[in-house]
Amino acid sequence: MDAALANQTILITGGGGGLGGTAAVALAKQGAHIILLDKKIPKMEQVYDRILQAGGVEPTMYPFDLAGADETQYQELAEIIDQQYGKLAGILHSAVDLSAYSPVSQISCQEWGQTITVNLNACFLLSRVLLPVLQKSEHASIVFTSDSSARNAPAYSGAYGVSKVAIEGFAQILAKELETAGIVRVNVLAPGAVNSPLRKKIYPAEDKSQLAAMESLEAVYCYLFSDQSLNITGQIIQASTFKP
Repeated sequence: MDAALANQTILITGGGGGLGGTAAVALAKQGAHIILLDKKIPKMEQVYDRILQAGGVEPTMYPFDLAGADETQYQELAEIIDQQYGKLAGILHSAVDLSAYSPVSQISCQEWGQTITVNLNACFLLSRVLLPVLQKSEHASIVFTSDSSARNAPAYSGAYGVSKVAIEGFAQILAKELETAGIVRVNVLAPGAVNSPLRKKIYPAEDKSQLAAMESLEAVYCYLFSDQSLNITGQIIQASTFKP
């Protein structure tokens, strides 16, 4: 285990998911203490075990429903993190909802609302309430997860596509607002075509043997949360062309 991120606490939403879990293990192997945030406890427990098996610092599991929580619960989360850890070195927004990948005419208001809430509104709320805790660190990193195809606005991407276009815009705004202080950097990661659970849901008939493994993203996750990226903010990092 490396110690490049020793004594750094990083929160990962969707920490029990495919990409969130991959990032959690990668960052934990660098010495970071990971806070896993997810509503699915069994999946968080699996990532918890993987981190320990990899020799990482024992993570914290925080069951949390991004779609169902209200503003007060988000604020309570921030207060708990502040009280227990004193500061936060990073947030990885990896949670994702894809209620429907279908024509707009067939998307219900409930499906649209849930996807926008998880993929966009939750990112705003969590970033806002945790910003004071991030600013207690000497340097901190916020990373949003986008989609390489989002800016092409493909047909049938619906609320998912809209949320990814919007999150890139939000990241740009936040990066510019925080740039002068020089404490919190904000970037977007576009993972590209990797063999993730979400990819399987969107393209069920695709030959997954031709895709990169999720573990191929480990280097870019470590880069975005380490001192290597201290001067990088307001950028969209394409994992497919990333070179450490």
